Amino acid sequence: MITIKSAREIKLMQEASQILVQARQALFKMIQPGISTEALDQHADTVIRSLGGIPSFKDYEGYPKSICTSVNEVVIHGIPSSKIILKEGDIISIDIGVNVKGYHADSAFTYAVGNISSEAKQLLEITEKALYIGIEEAKPGNYVSNIGHAIETFIKPYGYGIVETFTGHGIGKELHEAPQVLNYGPKNQGPKLKPGMTICIEPMVNLGTKDVQVLKDGWTVVTKDKRLSAHFEHLVLITEDGCEIMTTLKE
Repeated sequence: MITIKSAREIKLMQEASQILVQARQALFKMIQPGISTEALDQHADTVIRSLGGIPSFKDYEGYPKSICTSVNEVVIHGIPSSKIILKEGDIISIDIGVNVKGYHADSAFTYAVGNISSEAKQLLEITEKALYIGIEEAKPGNYVSNIGHAIETFIKPYGYGIVETFTGHGIGKELHEAPQVLNYGPKNQGPKLKPGMTICIEPMVNLGTKDVQVLKDGWTVVTKDKRLSAHFEHLVLITEDGCEIMTTLKE
């Protein structure tokens, strides 16, 4: 069942979203060659808790850390580690979840570490643009499937692989709720969007194949061909006349 959020629930999710944005900004300033993903995780945990939130991912279904740090060919769910040190030319996807009084916010961005290849730069630019193209379809009366259709239509000409195994999702009291928000597929299928729905739109796009595999740790998802992957995600609230991106800085 897709839940319609009350004004109180939306307010708590907005609070969680603003804490998330501040954590994201703090981490962005730290991204440089020589820093470990463990250091990023520890700082995110400190920032989130200092602002009155709780990291949503910590202990979620056994996940051991507060954020996900996915480097290069890691698509999603990379586990922070003191052994993973960022180096010049890497790309890193940082996925953050924040819980405020039982309500969640979730967002991911992929960043360059120093100077990156033109190939990697284009992958990041196109994946981020695809996110916003998907968000344009997030409006009342529109089918959920039109989001994925718009994303796929935009990305296809570039020959990139669109991950199908993992998708966007509804969010609220649970980190993952209905509906599933695909990044591909036909138009005008499935449920229609209504004001008060909250969804995460998150294209995961690979330089090569769309195929992925989960490593032995049970979490880390990598591209099967070990080529780069980018991931951008925003939490959006469906409004009466469109949508509001919740995981962006509010004045």
